[in-house]
Amino acid sequence: MSNKRNVARILMLLVIAIVSTALAGDKNAPPSQKIPKGSKVFVAPMEGGYDTYLKDAMAKKQVPVEIVASRDQADYEITGTSESQKASTAKKVILGNWHSREEASITMSNIKSSEVVWAYSVHEEASTHGKKSSAEACAKHLKDAIENQ
Repeated sequence: MSNKRNVARILMLLVIAIVSTALAGDKNAPPSQKIPKGSKVFVAPMEGGYDTYLKDAMAKKQVPVEIVASRDQADYEITGTSESQKASTAKKVILGNWHSREEASITMSNIKSSEVVWAYSVHEEASTHGKKSSAEACAKHLKDAIENQ
């Protein structure tokens, strides 16, 4: 009896996974509308100061947008989350790896319509420069999305 229940649970989880994957679509989907070069963008405050890393990365990668200090002045808003995990002692001793694990996910929304026009997420298992590396990956892909429309 318990084997039948386990099989039923596994099948149910499989169906849920398939349906959620189909509904979620591509996590790094192309923009649903064009983002004009020179658009005014507000980068919302993010936990751990990630917004600062993202602004710096956007300037370094020369993303063709104008970053504004106020949401009222902007056409688009970037929001997101990031997570950092420093290397554990075991990882340092056994693997000799001092690099942190970085994850970040950002979305860019049209302020007037509230439509998400671009989204990107990054996962770096061994990030040499921490949040800076993931922010630069996000900025690079935003630049590519704007320039290759």
